Amino acid sequence: MAGPGSARRASRGASALLTAALLYAALGDTVRSEQQIPLSVVKLWASAFGGEIKSIAAKYSGSQLLQKKYKEYEKDVTIEEIDGLQLVKKLAKNMEEMFHKKSEAVRRLVEAAEEAHLKHEFDADLQYEYFNAVLINERDKDGNFLELGKEFILAPNDHFNNLPVNISLSDVQVPTNMYNKDPAIVNGVYWSESLNKVFVDNFDRDPSLIWQYFGSAKGFFRQYPGIKWEPDENGVIAFDCRNRKWYIQAATSPKDVVILVDVSGSMKGLRLTIAKQTVSSILDTLGDDDFFNIIAYNEELHYVEPCLNGTLVQADRTNKEHFREHLDKLFAKGIGMLDIALNEAFNILSDFNHTGQGSICSQAIMLITDGAVDTYDTIFAKYNWPDRKVRIFTYLIGREAAFADNLKWMACANKGFFTQISTLADVQENVMEYLHVLSRPKVIDQEHDVVWTEAYIDSTLPQAQKLADDQGLVLMTTVAMPVFSKQNETRSKGILLGVVGTDVPVKELLKTIPKYKLGIHGYAFAITNNGYILTHPELRPLYEEGKKRRKPNYSSVDLSEVEWEDRDDVLRNAMVNRKTGKFSMEVKKTVDKGKRVLVMTNDYYYTDIKGTPFSLGVALSRGHGKYFFRGNVTIEEGLHDLEHPDVSLADEWSYCNTDLHPEHRHLSQLEAIKLYLKGKEPLLQCDKELIQEVLFDAVVSAPIEAYWTSLALNKSENSDKGVEVAFLGTRTGLSRTNLFVGAEQLTNQDFLKAGDKENIFNADHFPLWYRRAAEQIPGSFVYSIPFSTGAVNKSNVVTASTSIQLLDERKSPVVAAVGIQMKLEFFQRKFWTASRQCASLDGKCSISCDDETVNCYLIDNNGFILVSEDYMQTGDFFGEIEGAVMNKLLSMGSFKRITLYDYQAMCRANKESSDGARGLLDPYNAFLSAVKWIMTELVLFLVEFNLCSWWHSDLTATAQKLKQTMEPCDTEYPAFVSERTIKETTGNIACEDCSKSFVIQQIPSSNLFMVVVDSSCLCESVAPITMAPIEIRYNESLKCERLKAQKIRRRPESCHGFHPEENARECGGVPSLQASVALLLLSLLPLLFSR
Repeated sequence: MAGPGSARRASRGASALLTAALLYAALGDTVRSEQQIPLSVVKLWASAFGGEIKSIAAKYSGSQLLQKKYKEYEKDVTIEEIDGLQLVKKLAKNMEEMFHKKSEAVRRLVEAAEEAHLKHEFDADLQYEYFNAVLINERDKDGNFLELGKEFILAPNDHFNNLPVNISLSDVQVPTNMYNKDPAIVNGVYWSESLNKVFVDNFDRDPSLIWQYFGSAKGFFRQYPGIKWEPDENGVIAFDCRNRKWYIQAATSPKDVVILVDVSGSMKGLRLTIAKQTVSSILDTLGDDDFFNIIAYNEELHYVEPCLNGTLVQADRTNKEHFREHLDKLFAKGIGMLDIALNEAFNILSDFNHTGQGSICSQAIMLITDGAVDTYDTIFAKYNWPDRKVRIFTYLIGREAAFADNLKWMACANKGFFTQISTLADVQENVMEYLHVLSRPKVIDQEHDVVWTEAYIDSTLPQAQKLADDQGLVLMTTVAMPVFSKQNETRSKGILLGVVGTDVPVKELLKTIPKYKLGIHGYAFAITNNGYILTHPELRPLYEEGKKRRKPNYSSVDLSEVEWEDRDDVLRNAMVNRKTGKFSMEVKKTVDKGKRVLVMTNDYYYTDIKGTPFSLGVALSRGHGKYFFRGNVTIEEGLHDLEHPDVSLADEWSYCNTDLHPEHRHLSQLEAIKLYLKGKEPLLQCDKELIQEVLFDAVVSAPIEAYWTSLALNKSENSDKGVEVAFLGTRTGLSRTNLFVGAEQLTNQDFLKAGDKENIFNADHFPLWYRRAAEQIPGSFVYSIPFSTGAVNKSNVVTASTSIQLLDERKSPVVAAVGIQMKLEFFQRKFWTASRQCASLDGKCSISCDDETVNCYLIDNNGFILVSEDYMQTGDFFGEIEGAVMNKLLSMGSFKRITLYDYQAMCRANKESSDGARGLLDPYNAFLSAVKWIMTELVLFLVEFNLCSWWHSDLTATAQKLKQTMEPCDTEYPAFVSERTIKETTGNIACEDCSKSFVIQQIPSSNLFMVVVDSSCLCESVAPITMAPIEIRYNESLKCERLKAQKIRRRPESCHGFHPEENARECGGVPSLQASVALLLLSLLPLLFSR
């Protein structure tokens, strides 16, 4: 575009030849566009702004005063290099002791339960009024308590997140589809009452315990402390303890499973629907230590996932969901050739076992069919007899019993179990039977293996739902042990009574980790025997911040997905194999909602946590992160300065253990420290070393309070109230803040509050302003605009912070960081004032940011705009506004692009969906469709057609439609970092019809750059540079390779696959349809007709 001078020259040449005029005009264009922006002027502006803004930041933060105070104590401190191996071993020992206390509590419950059952004699006529968790405190219309709903005193308890509980008694939950006065349940509830006193005793011994429970093999769930359960909006309580991972893991040993599904023509209609639901329910019972495959058969074999022909895959959540999606593609036709399928299944199990992969423990074939014309004893003789190492579980689909004998014979002859599934409602209860068969060897061995689950969020229980409402969903692990019958007459039957357990919130693990010993960027993390994360600061189990939705695969995030720079899995595999050692690598750690990156070298130290399947790691960043210093002041000095009202401590750090005694639970950490130091609470257990350092930091930083107060009282200072807050934080989690304006006048009301997680000391990280300041050159400030979580990323404040070092060398630890928060408008006004200065004697500037021919920007070291003439560009990435200039800066080396990966991302996807698919995988839609089907059967005795089809049509015949969902995905995205050694740069960009010039100049003592760009040349041919993540799409062959890829994992140490004394005659039978129908109708008719 020609500037105004070019137009005037063109008009003066109007009398010349047309070609000459055009040439002259074009020449004028070129001359105007190539005019250089004077570097000296931009340098002057940058210097003026830098000096002004640093003066303000240093003055109001008190950084020089604090640096001076720490220098005064330099001779009284000792600096130590952290021994990473010793540190990780000590932390692992602390965690081992904590985990051992939990497992001992569970062991006491096992002993009490087994003793109580041994003394109990089953009474089919037993009448016993127990506390039903759903019915307690419920009254009828006359005001009388309901049966099983007696008065049950509940009171809010702060240890249980102020939920109303009864810490003297447990209560009992019975699943909706079970009769709560069934004799088996009443007898189990009766003898398990003896657990009440053990629950209470455990809680007295270890007041940090939370929920304790007994999950019965009969289906009821006894929970302490007692709490009221509420049905969902459908009047249903979905919870069945036998479906929980802790139950299944404790009850059985790891297993390799091949599921065979009959898809011959006779399986059409509802039978195939029931078969698919049966497969889905079996998948629910498989965990991370199990391996499986699914083969459909008619006259041919059809692997549900053809890519996995002839092998097994780990039963992690991702793989199970992948197979579930493929189940919808099955359809029935042809003739069922079971012999081919059995041969294939035995061969897979044998070959896979010989590879050394898989569980190397129990093996099973699950056969789902509507009939078998033979017993196939020749196949069993060839592959499985006499050892019978592979158990056969048979599921007869449908009401006909013509082929029941053959299928039962197969199960009984191969140490398995036979069951008949007539309706969708029968599926879950019948599938559970196989778990009790697999538990027999463990029961007979009387081996009470302690199991620990991976980290998970359980939103089913009422306490979890309350937590979700109040403070977000809570990650936990569960320690569990099986409970066996010890009655001699049932020994060979291997009767599992149930499983006991207790939950351990992951935040309890973090309390054992002294964050102050790990440095500013350091962190601890733990993984399971499968390499999945138990705790890691980069684990993000939730998405959509406002709604806090769980990611589908949050519990199976592998260490390699967060420490992705370790491409060869060196660190992961060493930890999975429970080694002790050290590993180093350069890492790219994202901060500030993933928009900024810190590049550093980490040293990793790792070891195993004995008595658990977990391994612990510690990451320490090189440089200041490897050093720790000890100061020394008297308790009297420290206590005096801790009394200052502006002092606070990190709530999530453990200075004192306030969980051990109920009378301490209401104390804040600061209150606990004061009582401990004054000797008023001898029972308080505190970290003496950490408290000594807190006292030192309190004394050294105390003078800044008076300094801030004097600034606030001086009315001439800060008259326009541009600076609003001053703050400091020290390596011990001690913070001080000062407001220069009234609290109600703060522009950012959330800053430094409990909800502002990025900017306060947390269990797993230092504040963002502290971490970024630590990587800045000492004495300089880092400035930034907070990123909002909303769609429009606009902020009205600027944060400035700087680090305080003890010594003037790299080995010096960063002892503190100080900073201020000011109004963005105030900050920008300082910038525009500086950019109007010039050095000419006559005061006439050759260029100004007010000129229409230039655009002026202030950007930070990651390329984000703090100041622009267009206010709406504030907070945007510079490359999106000036793509050509950013591209040139990258090519010149002034900025560098860093490619990052997110293996926990969620992407929008269009999926074909139908109500039929939803009904299959949603147990309650399946459940209700089952009731409809049963009622049709009872009325007209039709089989799978006519009225049944009409009733069932809403679940199977709905047309497919596209539905947008959020799916787990992998993404790649860039981050940008300035090159520190480049202070100033000028450049010209050759565009289509013009040349665009620019100047970039570093602002002294900061992370900022002034960029002045020629606006007369638009350079639209260069696309903007975006930071938007790009989904990594895998082609089919890569998808297959990823499915087949088996990362190194460590098997559980114990295996109970077989026992010679096992009684295999208990192998199932044909259930009574009438009984199940009656029970279902009694419990579900109100639900059905309420819809």
